Amino acid sequence: MPKLKHAIYTSLAAVSFVLGVVGLFLPLMPTTGFMLLAVWLASRGSPRFASWIRQHPRFGPPILAWEDERAIPRHAKWMAATMLVVSTLVIGFTVTSPLLKLALIVGLVALGVWIVTRPEPRAACPFAVAADAAAEKRLSETSCASRQSGR
Repeated sequence: MPKLKHAIYTSLAAVSFVLGVVGLFLPLMPTTGFMLLAVWLASRGSPRFASWIRQHPRFGPPILAWEDERAIPRHAKWMAATMLVVSTLVIGFTVTSPLLKLALIVGLVALGVWIVTRPEPRAACPFAVAADAAAEKRLSETSCASRQSGR
């Protein structure tokens, strides 16, 4: 039974990965979301496949930013916000049920607020990286100075 379970997870990971790749070409498909799902599924079915996705030059950085820091890159926030606004407008003009329209729009606005309030990856901010390096250098200098003075 474990082999079947691994095969199911790996198959679902492959489908999610393909949908993520399709999302590169279709603006309404959420590439990063499908890639996150693919990594989660692959880590249960094929850790080698999950590692390959994490190391991929195109898909890896946003996945690692999310896994390490729960952070979303700025360009992804802008794209998501733009797509949510477009989706809200389409729903506003096409859905006839007022209750359903309201529920969908409130849900999309809540999702948009959640996405925009996520932090940005530290590695994407050169000032943060430089500040971290400077702070680390000061800390090591302080440690060395205190050891030399006998404190």
